[in-house]
Amino acid sequence: MFDTSRAVAPLLLLALFWAVNKYVAFRRAVRSIHDWPGFRTLFSDMFVYFPFRVRGISPGAQWPFYTKHEDFARAGWDVVAAVNVLPSAGVTLYIADAQVAKEIIGARARFPKPLVAYQLLTTFGSNILVTEGEEWKRQRKVAAPAFSERNNRLVWDETIRIVEDMFENVWGDKDLVELDNIMEVTVPITLLVIGVASFGRRISWNEDNVAPPGHSMTFKDALHEVSHRLFLRVIFSQRVLRYGTAKMRYFARAYDELDKYLNEMVAARKAATTKEEHHDLFNSLLDANEDELDSEARLTDTALVGNIFIFLVAGYETTSHTLAYAFIFLALYQEEQEKFYQNLKANLPSDRTPTYDEFSSLSYSMAVLNETLRHFPPVVNIPKSSAEDTTFTVGNPAGEKRTLPVPANSMISICTSALHYNPRYWEDPLAFKPERFLKDYPRDAFLPFSGGPRGCIGRGFAETEGVAVLTMIISRYKVEVREEPQFAGETFAQRKARLMESMHSLTVYPKRAPLAFRRR
Repeated sequence: MFDTSRAVAPLLLLALFWAVNKYVAFRRAVRSIHDWPGFRTLFSDMFVYFPFRVRGISPGAQWPFYTKHEDFARAGWDVVAAVNVLPSAGVTLYIADAQVAKEIIGARARFPKPLVAYQLLTTFGSNILVTEGEEWKRQRKVAAPAFSERNNRLVWDETIRIVEDMFENVWGDKDLVELDNIMEVTVPITLLVIGVASFGRRISWNEDNVAPPGHSMTFKDALHEVSHRLFLRVIFSQRVLRYGTAKMRYFARAYDELDKYLNEMVAARKAATTKEEHHDLFNSLLDANEDELDSEARLTDTALVGNIFIFLVAGYETTSHTLAYAFIFLALYQEEQEKFYQNLKANLPSDRTPTYDEFSSLSYSMAVLNETLRHFPPVVNIPKSSAEDTTFTVGNPAGEKRTLPVPANSMISICTSALHYNPRYWEDPLAFKPERFLKDYPRDAFLPFSGGPRGCIGRGFAETEGVAVLTMIISRYKVEVREEPQFAGETFAQRKARLMESMHSLTVYPKRAPLAFRRR
């Protein structure tokens, strides 16, 4: 007769040995950082299969977005250390100290990107965001010329045209335009701007509603679906997605469609017999690649498609979501909107639309955009890693300093949300005060586009489009919260929380924010 106790005993011993090894490795990791205050959990916040915040289990995915600077204040220092047990013991340092963040961003060799954290963005090919070292230099050399002053001017001119087209052909003679969600305006605007400024495809609000021959989905619908649900590609293969739930199948179709669109664009451009001068990003990127004398330095078709995808997603998500939050803030804070409007009246010509040459005079528009980015940075965490054993000198609100040992291979996360809400750098950080950006402000504590050599290459594109949209709409319309009977009697705090409730895709975006635009 089989003696089960003899079979179970070795398994129990093996499990005990495994548990002891895990505990010893965990304690070793804790000692390596001198037991710096923070989280001690079973999983790290990067463990995708348990994204919830549970004490002792996980800090929770994207936790700095929800708690801002609170966890740092509770720890008493502007760096918080997390040590996790599984799948292997590891140290993660979360940064809300501006000087430490500056040191990390300025030393690429000591603090490189952990490329595994960017796996999500490699689905269409290698690109400037997911590479390091010589490969990053090669890709940036080809991509940088595309983000020129000529392209920024194109972005401005086309954004003005697109907003005026909306005024004339969508909003028409309505004195009051009511929206179920502000994204109904910001998403189409940014997609139309990307169409022309990135690909030279000029379309109007009433076009591009039917998929072209050979496609089952429009370009904008495919892009919108892929960017919002790209996380599915990390969890499931394309084969599984094609036979999954209805939402999974729709995403798989959108992914295939977008891939087909991007490759068609590259092939058509390469097959062109005549070379015309274009200032859009797509053609500028291909021109720079073809003009590269060193054939070894040229990007492959896969790398071209990968970079085009990153430009698309970053340009679309960053600007459309930031503009959505900006209009929500202006609707909630009417006195701030009135200051903005009066500034525009004083600086804008009354008989014509503003030109790109007047961009520098629209400082209040930029201030509104920056204050929105302070509250809702597109990326909550900027991941880095430590290539060597080193130390950080960390501060706190009391003015104290303390040395934190940083073991080699530690994960590092610059927490933009926590940094942007740190009262050491920002007076009354919870308030919406665009005027703080009209004077000197702590630039090292403001990282919506990261910083240093690896700062966002498309920052000028996003800022130009954002300023143009805010300027055009607020100069002609007053934005308000759309009144709905089910929310009658709610307090200001309840209304703000409802409108600011957010979802996560590649960036954060408002779940539903019903607003109204009243003609001035």
